[in-house]
Amino acid sequence: MSRVEVVLDGATEPAGPDGTTSLQRARTSALDALAAAGTTTLRATIPAGLPAGTETAMPVLLGWTPPGRVDRAALEAAARRIAIPDGGRAHRIDAVTRSGRATLRHAGFRLHEIGRGRVLAIGPETLPVLGPASRVWSGGVVPPGGVLDARTVLIAAPGAAAGAASLLGARVVVPAGATGDTDSNLRAKADAALRALEEGAHRIVVHVGGPDAAAHRRDEEAKVCAIEAADRHLIGPLRSALAHRGNGSLAVGADHGCDPVTGRHDAAPVPWTEWSA
Repeated sequence: MSRVEVVLDGATEPAGPDGTTSLQRARTSALDALAAAGTTTLRATIPAGLPAGTETAMPVLLGWTPPGRVDRAALEAAARRIAIPDGGRAHRIDAVTRSGRATLRHAGFRLHEIGRGRVLAIGPETLPVLGPASRVWSGGVVPPGGVLDARTVLIAAPGAAAGAASLLGARVVVPAGATGDTDSNLRAKADAALRALEEGAHRIVVHVGGPDAAAHRRDEEAKVCAIEAADRHLIGPLRSALAHRGNGSLAVGADHGCDPVTGRHDAAPVPWTEWSA
């Protein structure tokens, strides 16, 4: 029997002035039907003392609890199959300027663009001084191999979720058009999940980054639309496929919250709905 999980990144948030959240305002007929026929519980995904974020929550959801801050750059590199030389490491840098890029290249770093002014710098342990405009992510622990195997399939855009799953040992599928944002091709993710289901995967995890990306831009309406799109293009088709098979289970929930008012992550426990065919 297969288990399918849909992770809506950053889908929850503290209630607004009207007492509601994006998840409550979204029109989610498939998720509502799932909740009516299944059970909903709260899950703590951010261990005490660790930052709220996908690099923390996804390893927890996949089955490994980090003993400390997770090295986000290592996840990003693993997601893109970027090799890290012996004695070196990956550094994730946001809002890096043109002069900062030149400084890094001069210091012997290989740069990989990962979108929206973000780069992975592969090279020595120590970075040169880049100036106050750049944000350098802290290093940390790296997920170990052997926690998962190819019976677990993660479907996602190249990013922290894919990197965590790859390092833990799962098989990672990046469908065409998977961007990790609100324009991601959710139909392609659904098709990939259905193929994995037919191939007999034991566990299929589909990561959806759109709600989190919209919340970081403080776009409440886009976050609601991203949740609705996931309901329509992912949750509905996956529930129908499992119902047709007459076996298997579907779970839908968030990895962590992200408040579209502030654009910041939230570490509160998140709701997960579980249903069995």
